[in-house]
Amino acid sequence: MAKKKKAKGDGAATPAIAACVSAGIPHTVHQFPHSDDHFGEEAAHWLGEHMGVAAERIFKTLVVDMHGKRTGLAVAVVPVTGRLNLKATAKALGASKAELADPAAAQRSSGYVVGGISPLGQKRALPTVVDASADGHDTIFVSGGRRGLDIELSPADLAALTGATFAAIGED
Repeated sequence: MAKKKKAKGDGAATPAIAACVSAGIPHTVHQFPHSDDHFGEEAAHWLGEHMGVAAERIFKTLVVDMHGKRTGLAVAVVPVTGRLNLKATAKALGASKAELADPAAAQRSSGYVVGGISPLGQKRALPTVVDASADGHDTIFVSGGRRGLDIELSPADLAALTGATFAAIGED
């Protein structure tokens, strides 16, 4: 994979792309058209149709609110083809309970808009857990920090950049 500093047709890198570049992480930026809804599904459809990418390699970033033993916001990264198992996520993060965070809180914490939240280059680093299925792929796709923009990178590099752990947090 080639390193790219900028999204095609864009004059400035997002913080997610800048994080990859700064760390010297091999990555590829993919830009695609989007509407105002179902961002992960759009990415899976476009990348699948135009690039032959299997949908299970495309991941969505969800911000969760932890309660109990450990509190605060955290990041969960799961395949767009499934759903987040909140109970498994809480366990993986060492919390008693987890629920999806308020979208406004997720945007404030990450610095990104909903539908474009990247696990990379967030305004405030949060505990991060990536679904264990990611580890079965050479590369995966995560949001590049803007709707219609994904970054392809290795799961190990994603974990290194975010301090993430891997756990079975997704479900079909």
